[in-house]
Amino acid sequence: MVANILKDKPTKLLLGISAFFVANALIAESIGTKIFSLEKLFGLHPANFSLFGQSGLAFNLTCGVLLWPLEFVITDIVNEFYGPKVVRRISFTAIGLISYAFLMYFLAIGTPPADFWLGSQKSSGIDNMQTSFNAIFGQGMRIIIGSLVAFLVSQLVDVYIFHKIKKITGDKHIWLRATGSTVVSQLVDSYIVLFIAFSGVFPWQLILGIGIVNYCYKFTMALVLTPVIVLVEKRMEKYLGHDVARKMKKAAMGQEEALTPIPTAG
Repeated sequence: MVANILKDKPTKLLLGISAFFVANALIAESIGTKIFSLEKLFGLHPANFSLFGQSGLAFNLTCGVLLWPLEFVITDIVNEFYGPKVVRRISFTAIGLISYAFLMYFLAIGTPPADFWLGSQKSSGIDNMQTSFNAIFGQGMRIIIGSLVAFLVSQLVDVYIFHKIKKITGDKHIWLRATGSTVVSQLVDSYIVLFIAFSGVFPWQLILGIGIVNYCYKFTMALVLTPVIVLVEKRMEKYLGHDVARKMKKAAMGQEEALTPIPTAG
């Protein structure tokens, strides 16, 4: 049975994609505590523009947004070849493992630190390693909940819109359904996390302004990564073979033609 699974190209491919999807999501959540300046990254001065009466806004983003666009690329590719049920399954798996990781972070924070470790990095300007550890891994609970809820809802929205567009376009124009589903789901993602995490903390005008700034970046990345989706689709078709890829896409759409099941031992 195991040998048959490992020889089956669609199964091997899904295992690899799923592992990367979960790992990428967990890394994005973990590095999301750092805020960086997009303008400074390109050697520019902060934009300092105004929205909804809020001045001094700039493209200050969490490092997590560097990786999140890849999640939506993977979602669209899995949707194309494996269907919405598989997307939902790997999304729930990712959320479960991210929740587990944050639980372990909080348990690690609560463990008593060794005395020698506390001041082990004073030469690097870190007076207390426990304080630094807490600051990095101890994200606010509302931010964690907001991020997970936003991730799940935006994934479901992405899947829904992707298939609505695919029913109209058929197997053609993957760039249209991939980009269209992503630009809508990213808007949902941007505002859900902000309102859950910061409602009552920041004025709603500021939340709206920050959301637009974040969405501008995500929208741009959706356009930039569109050729990547087309390229990955072609590479997957080449790896799987045209006939297998065609059957997978039909099965993903709920049509009758599907792959022959993997034979089991005995």
